[in-house]
Amino acid sequence: MTQRETPSDKSYTIAVVLSAVFGVVGIQHFYLGRLVEAVIDLSLFIATIYLFLSGQLLWAVLVGAVDALHTFIVTIMLLTGTFRDGDGKLVCYPGQKLRKGGSI
Repeated sequence: MTQRETPSDKSYTIAVVLSAVFGVVGIQHFYLGRLVEAVIDLSLFIATIYLFLSGQLLWAVLVGAVDALHTFIVTIMLLTGTFRDGDGKLVCYPGQKLRKGGSI
């Protein structure tokens, strides 16, 4: 017997806007209940600022690039309806059809 996929009760629009505007800080992960990723993103952001202010520009650019790449990937996943919230539910775009079973 297969289970039907359950959509998240979190707002798709809010999640996408938070990711696109404040993604490198990790605000979207806090909103979606993904606290481990939120703390990692926030830590990377703080590390980037610290490294920049302490004059270690190469490290600041590298750490910032990792954070930005992660944010880009998460934003694309949100836009395509393949990202899950902290409860494992899909953050669905408006009108997204969910398949039966455990994967999309």
